[in-house]
Amino acid sequence: MSEEIKNKQAEKKKRIFSAIQPSGTITLGNYLGALRNWVKLQDEYDCIFAVADLHAITVRQDPKQFRNNILEAYALLIACGIDTEKSLFFIQSHVHTHAELAWILNCYTQFGELSRMTQFKDKSAKHADNVNAGLFTYPSLMAADILLYKADLVPVGEDQKQHLELSRNIAERFNGVYGNTFTVPDGYIPKVGARVRSLQDPTKKMSKSDENANSWVAVLDKPDTIMKKFKRAVTDSEARVCVGEGKDGINNLIGIMSAVTGKTSDDITAEFEGKGYGDFKTAVGEAVIEELRPIQERFDQLINDKAFLEEQYRKGAEFALKISQRTLDKAMKKIGYLAK
Repeated sequence: MSEEIKNKQAEKKKRIFSAIQPSGTITLGNYLGALRNWVKLQDEYDCIFAVADLHAITVRQDPKQFRNNILEAYALLIACGIDTEKSLFFIQSHVHTHAELAWILNCYTQFGELSRMTQFKDKSAKHADNVNAGLFTYPSLMAADILLYKADLVPVGEDQKQHLELSRNIAERFNGVYGNTFTVPDGYIPKVGARVRSLQDPTKKMSKSDENANSWVAVLDKPDTIMKKFKRAVTDSEARVCVGEGKDGINNLIGIMSAVTGKTSDDITAEFEGKGYGDFKTAVGEAVIEELRPIQERFDQLINDKAFLEEQYRKGAEFALKISQRTLDKAMKKIGYLAK
């Protein structure tokens, strides 16, 4: 074996898989906490990203709006920095192997495991009029998403650790019965990731599901809207810009300022020594507006170039199918299905 081949094997990158639902709104929290990290991962890892539109129908969707949301999510992720030359990026429903493996994995997932999923309990309470089977079994689809691509790592937040653990259990159970078939994935905790809290209740994370629209900022919000939301952000009575206990609102704003400017909390405290919260809120709003400006400009270009977007997602789906079909075929052969 030549030294060149040895070196190439040594340099083989680990594979990361991650997906995001086309909710219609990607928040500043989504961007700073996850998407910006995805962009950084592309140079270090073999990255596979997807718009998880199959997962989205566990709640009812308006067809026209849903179609727009899918395309806009795809365009916005590219605008945020997902590079289709570096990473595989596709729309989940365009790759039929996801639904096929999900059914198989349903049969290797225990009822008790699914019933313990915290998100199922939370969403069942929130959508009590539509507690459907998909809501119950979608962790098996999530496992299929990951296992199809032999992902080594999956970026996870606190709310997804349980699902990743289930994916590992399913993979290990299947491998235990049929021999080595699936790669058992590990969680990836990003080195840098801002925990962005609600602007109106900073004890909670920023979420678009919050009924108070002033509590969250969307990546595509207009500059005037962004500024208004930051000016209305909850603070405290101390009127001193610094990190501290009982200063959840200011701690959150300092964290956001640090994430978008690269300044440390000490730098920010020194810069605003002797200044009021009004000045600080305005500065944070301006910094966020500047961070999001190139993303918004790129998104406007992309969403008006439907031919380019279609070319990219078709190419991505074609490549994703080639990779995932091999894994699905291997699993089906192990089970005993007749080859086509």
